[in-house]
Amino acid sequence: MKKILTCLIICCTVLRIRAENGHELWLRPRTALPVRVICERSSPALAIARRELEDGWVGKADASVVLAFTKDRAIKGDGFRLGQRGIEAKTDAGILYGVYELLRRQQTGLPISEEVCNPSYERRILDHWDNPDGSIERGYAGGSIFWRKSNPFAITDGDKVLWQQYARADASVGINGAVLNNVNASPLILSTDYLARVKAIADILRPYGIRTYLSVRFSSPVQIGGLTTADPLDPGVENWWKEKIKDIYQLIPDFGGFLVKANSEGQPGPQDYGRSHADGANMMADAIRPFGGIIMWRAFVYKASDKDRAKQAYAEFTPLDGQFRDNVIIQVKNGPVDFQPREPFSPLFGAMKKTDVMPEFQVTQEYLGQAVHLVFLAPMWEECLKSDTWQGGPGSTVAHCTDGSLYPQRYTAIAGVANIGLDSNWCGHPFAQANWYAFGRLAWNNRLTSGQIADEWLRLTFYPIQRQRKEPAGYQADWETHFLQPVREMMLRSREAAVNYMMPLGLHHLFSANEHYGPGPWWAPQKVRPDWTPPYYHKADTGGIGFDRTNTGSDAVSQYHEPLRSQFNSLFTCPDMYLLWFHHLPWSYRMRSGRTLWQELCYHYEEGVRQVREFQNIWDKVRPYVDDERFVLVQSKLRSQSSNAQLWKDACLQYFGQFSRQPIPPDIERPVHDLDDIIRDDTMRR
Repeated sequence: MKKILTCLIICCTVLRIRAENGHELWLRPRTALPVRVICERSSPALAIARRELEDGWVGKADASVVLAFTKDRAIKGDGFRLGQRGIEAKTDAGILYGVYELLRRQQTGLPISEEVCNPSYERRILDHWDNPDGSIERGYAGGSIFWRKSNPFAITDGDKVLWQQYARADASVGINGAVLNNVNASPLILSTDYLARVKAIADILRPYGIRTYLSVRFSSPVQIGGLTTADPLDPGVENWWKEKIKDIYQLIPDFGGFLVKANSEGQPGPQDYGRSHADGANMMADAIRPFGGIIMWRAFVYKASDKDRAKQAYAEFTPLDGQFRDNVIIQVKNGPVDFQPREPFSPLFGAMKKTDVMPEFQVTQEYLGQAVHLVFLAPMWEECLKSDTWQGGPGSTVAHCTDGSLYPQRYTAIAGVANIGLDSNWCGHPFAQANWYAFGRLAWNNRLTSGQIADEWLRLTFYPIQRQRKEPAGYQADWETHFLQPVREMMLRSREAAVNYMMPLGLHHLFSANEHYGPGPWWAPQKVRPDWTPPYYHKADTGGIGFDRTNTGSDAVSQYHEPLRSQFNSLFTCPDMYLLWFHHLPWSYRMRSGRTLWQELCYHYEEGVRQVREFQNIWDKVRPYVDDERFVLVQSKLRSQSSNAQLWKDACLQYFGQFSRQPIPPDIERPVHDLDDIIRDDTMRR
């Protein structure tokens, strides 16, 4: 009888789940109850806060909510105090963040108690890799929301609405900054026409507490300024930047500053003139200092070299520790290579004790299946933030090394490479929205767990919004049991599944040259620099596989503080998940599981494929709880992901099997693709 009742409830619910395309993200409109908002001040941000409360209140009907300002020393920056009567803060933005937190707790059923909520990082920034022509480098959700190829300087009402919706989504999770253009910056971004558009964007973002930033090309004084040099110690270059920055602040008084990629992947920089990164960053920092701006100088640097690419950022930047101005912050990718599915944390975290350092995560899934694969990235970022660097003794996590709690920093910041485009659901994949949400939540509170974030996002994004009548009795408990729990578990396992079917046991950079999507461990054209090819990283031969970074290899282990240095260096203590990152091992090496290394690789690839197939089953079972449009789209994406996982497994096991000369274990499913066909298809796509 109970089962029959449950089925009836589900069937009734299906009829009432409204169609959704995901454009509203986690901010779906609710049927609000009346509320009285009390605030003695007025401003654009406070007007938004009031409107959000009136449009989204689901607490006690006719309650009074007080928005008040305080000098409470326990509240830092744009933090706030949340209480039963309302919100206290020191800034307008703090009030707005408090309103979003209050509504989030109401809508997810979290308790609302007397509590101070301070941000972990002062600046919480999305880096958009958008180009002036409207394209997006590593963008998988359509064109840019900021720039257009045709009629690029016209600003329409549609543009303004989209920018406002974007700003609202950012503010709702605590993001307070946006770099509007690609780190591989076009000098055009600093031209008069483009700066006028930047001003228009900034005007829309400002009431939501969001500052605008720009990526700039170091050689801009030459390319658009008419100078013959971009030498940072040249007085003419210094003056050019001062005048350009002055022009920007006349348009945008709260402009945040510049993000700079220099002397990396062919980008110009101070080293072109025999100067250091500190020379280049400090020149720009001095020019922007009078206006309160900052320079975010990326540590993602490497040159064509026979040396270990993973060591280059540490080698270039640690000797400069203490030489940067205090309004320069070094932006460091989470790992030492390049946003791989799994890397150890960058050894720069904690090593630069006299310089402000900020983490850079990649929200767009360049190396994790892009907008096709369901991969929840919060576990990846949590793994990095909670990694102990040991630089200040035990407990010196990456989070503590960057949020000001271990070393004093004038500025604390964190950046995420955005996954946002013109697709109706913003991110290309309904579940890719969770990564935008997760970045904002971790940037605000780097102590949150992936489980907490997944739970919040699912409740806000998928719980059916009932507009006609009350839910059937017991529906919420049924939804939590049959939708929330299995889908949350799927999200939490999805990153590890991707590692399994792509690059387990510390393997990395095995991608095809075809946009970093599918497998290509064989790809190594003679005319391509070695560190852009997979064999540079996996070094597979008949003797074994893996990159030897021990003290008898490239010695990358020496860049880590003890006891990590010894732990990674030793086969007895190196974690399996980093084994082939730090060691080149024979195929017959006996793993902790008792299997050989070859067998262990086979079982990991098999497990990854099995996990994705299980995700398909989970999603099919939750059909009654999801609207048609989003259900069908995710179902289709999971089919593609399952097919691609199979391709990864077949390609890697057959390719590496040529070197191992060992059979695939008999209890593992046989490959369904021929290696020659995979290589031929990959070549044709290029």
